[in-house]
Amino acid sequence: MKKIVIIGGSAAGPKTAAKSKRMNSENIIELYTDENLISYSACGLPYFIEGTVKNINQLIIRTPEDFEKQGVKVFLEHRAQKIYPEKKCVIINDKEVFYDELVLCTGASPIVPNIKNINIDGVYFLRRVRDGIKIKEAMHNSKRAVIIGGGFIGIELLEAFVHNGLSVVLIESCTRLMRAFDSEFSDMIKNHILERDGQWIEMHFGQDVEEFIANEEGKFTKLKTKEGLEIEADFCVIASGVKPNIDLARDAGVEIGSKGGIVVDETMKTNVKNIWAAGDCTQTRCLLTGRPVYYSLGTIANKQGRVAAININTCPKVCEKFDGVLGSAITKYFNYTMALSGITQENAARISEQYDLHPISATVVKKDKAGYMPDSENITIKLVADKKTGKLLGAQGIGTGDVNKRINAITSALQSGLTVEDFLHLDLPYAPPYSSTIDILLTAAYRLNGQIKDKNW
Repeated sequence: MKKIVIIGGSAAGPKTAAKSKRMNSENIIELYTDENLISYSACGLPYFIEGTVKNINQLIIRTPEDFEKQGVKVFLEHRAQKIYPEKKCVIINDKEVFYDELVLCTGASPIVPNIKNINIDGVYFLRRVRDGIKIKEAMHNSKRAVIIGGGFIGIELLEAFVHNGLSVVLIESCTRLMRAFDSEFSDMIKNHILERDGQWIEMHFGQDVEEFIANEEGKFTKLKTKEGLEIEADFCVIASGVKPNIDLARDAGVEIGSKGGIVVDETMKTNVKNIWAAGDCTQTRCLLTGRPVYYSLGTIANKQGRVAAININTCPKVCEKFDGVLGSAITKYFNYTMALSGITQENAARISEQYDLHPISATVVKKDKAGYMPDSENITIKLVADKKTGKLLGAQGIGTGDVNKRINAITSALQSGLTVEDFLHLDLPYAPPYSSTIDILLTAAYRLNGQIKDKNW
């Protein structure tokens, strides 16, 4: 029996708590969060704003009462202030809480740009449930919105606002949209969005917002950029990324890595005895290169929470490992899917010397099903590989067809360390409603294989 104290109640924390209790019902488990609810899907917030998810309670996975029935004590609106590792004690709401094992699942917070008057009414961030409720209310009382940030959340909010009849201005400090992708894919994504809804959408790139301007009531009405652009709107949402919450850990002597997150080993241990960490507050490693990376994703948080719970309950024996990630991600703009996994060609070129990579790529546009099927749609797939070893490095896919299952297949290949030659021998299933006789992935792989075998390439 152990007393396990968990700080954080979004994804990793509740997962750690539930799994720990299932592994040993005698464990005393206490979960503390500074929010007024726990175990919710932050990833679903854009779809609540859009209206696809009708009720905010649909995003609540488990309530405090659910955990209490399982024997997990939940403390809402309790803020962890300081950890004393030598005493195995954490100060929460000015009171000492002792532990046998402490799990930090403190999550991440929105990156707050250096913009004058950023705290005025009508400027929002999207991270917690209450943020989604406020933004949805603002949307229903507005005609024009501004989104700062052209990443995954920016695209999902863009869909939500356009779906609800708003005109939208998207501002991105980078020179392109969706910079997780290679530049030609970013351009295709941008062009598709503007071709579909250009009458409702403006996009401005290479613009840094320097000031928000309020009316006499103190509400946002306009912004200015350093480059001289002025945009009027009814409200603004900043979607410029997140950063891990590491202050509590750092003050306790927990190691913080080069990507800004808590450093953990494959068992989710930190460098401080009896302190573990999981979720958005941690950094991890790339499975392909071993380099440190940071991703804020619910899938990662849940896996890490599970691994932490297993190893806490079997320590010192290691029974489960979290080895790293591929950076797999997916989103959509209406019926247009954007997905990727592994390393893009541009990123591979950037790190090629350090990791001895010789990146090559093949891009194919093809129907996702047999061309004579009435619901077949074009998709574009790009495969990246290392010419020297033949090893697959990554894939990107976009289009209105079945992109997701292609990226899923490549993710499995990447995690298994397959070469392009290996991949060509996979027995991918075929029937006209699901694929062409030679799937688009195989077409791209054949082209890559030709480059690998061509000594003059």
